Amino acid sequence: MKFPIYWRSLPIGLLVIFVSLKALAHGDVTPHPIDTSGLKPVGQTSVDANPYRGNEKAVAIGAEGYMHNCAGCHGLNAVSGGVAPDLLALARDCVGMKAAEQAACLKESDEYFKDITLHGKKNGEGRFTMPAYGSVFTDEAVWAVKSYLDARTFEMNR
Repeated sequence: MKFPIYWRSLPIGLLVIFVSLKALAHGDVTPHPIDTSGLKPVGQTSVDANPYRGNEKAVAIGAEGYMHNCAGCHGLNAVSGGVAPDLLALARDCVGMKAAEQAACLKESDEYFKDITLHGKKNGEGRFTMPAYGSVFTDEAVWAVKSYLDARTFEMNR
């Protein structure tokens, strides 16, 4: 029995629809500003160490900002699904260090995080693998998200 041509193209059409839905399932990847109005402003000078570390308000604001801007690639609750780098690994080595060593370690991870977040990251071919959020995020927003990530890192590695 011969099927009409449109029945033979049905599996291909379903495959195209499935792939399209899978691409759309990634969610809204448009950067969203983070409302940091509850935090003390960082000031005019650029800060390379997180001034909000341990600040519960900053952690809550950072968690919200992370959910809207980062979770699509880096995983819900900062638990990586393997698509993008594990952001909890940034400060994982700092856990358990003595106070002075830990402060230096965290400052180093802060500098790296701020640079990548604001300027993005390119692969060897020059394509952005991490978009730059510098036009959307304030320093306060960057530090709030980093405060959330640090809180999750220490929580997961106790």
